[in-house]
Amino acid sequence: MRIVLSYIFIGLFIGLFCTADLVNAQTFYGTTDLKEFREGRDKELRNRDESPLKEEDFPNYKGLNYFEVDEKYRVTAKFEKTNDEKILLIPTSSGKSKTYVKYGILTFKLDGKQYNLNVYHSDKETREAYPEYKDLLFIPFKDLTNGNESYGGGRYLYILDTDKTEVILDLNLASNPSCAYGSDWFSCPIPPKDNHLKVEIKAGEKSYNYTKAEK
Repeated sequence: MRIVLSYIFIGLFIGLFCTADLVNAQTFYGTTDLKEFREGRDKELRNRDESPLKEEDFPNYKGLNYFEVDEKYRVTAKFEKTNDEKILLIPTSSGKSKTYVKYGILTFKLDGKQYNLNVYHSDKETREAYPEYKDLLFIPFKDLTNGNESYGGGRYLYILDTDKTEVILDLNLASNPSCAYGSDWFSCPIPPKDNHLKVEIKAGEKSYNYTKAEK
């Protein structure tokens, strides 16, 4: 069976939406090690039990497309946790909504300009169902490359929960949601307007040219 991996808490937290039972815990999500993350992503895409690739695209899959690694996109961000946030619903590509909690705000600078990204956590029920991902935080975002060099629906970042007030935010780790690969198995959270960056983030995964259905 294929597990729909596009929101990691593999199945319910971030949009790795399970249409089947969880097969394997993906430990590379949340890492700041670029090599580890990209190797994990590639392995995931090649595994038919986990991959969001359409069946007809497996024979021609040669790896994901990336922007050149740029150290300017690996920044130190201020991490301010938010208190007493209520449950909120984030719309998805299927028209349904997924439940999250706003967990904090990241503040960082690129080329001298300041930007903010909201950080989300899964709800209590999901954390209890998938305790191996209880410390994984979700950052869906859009930027000015979407629809051109990168996937039009936005991209995702993941960090691990911490008590520190500063974290490493590496935008080179930006990854596509599973619905970026053409399959209709997936329902991916749409980045909220508060996480629309008015800047080109030329880092991370680019768009993927999947096989289009014949009309």
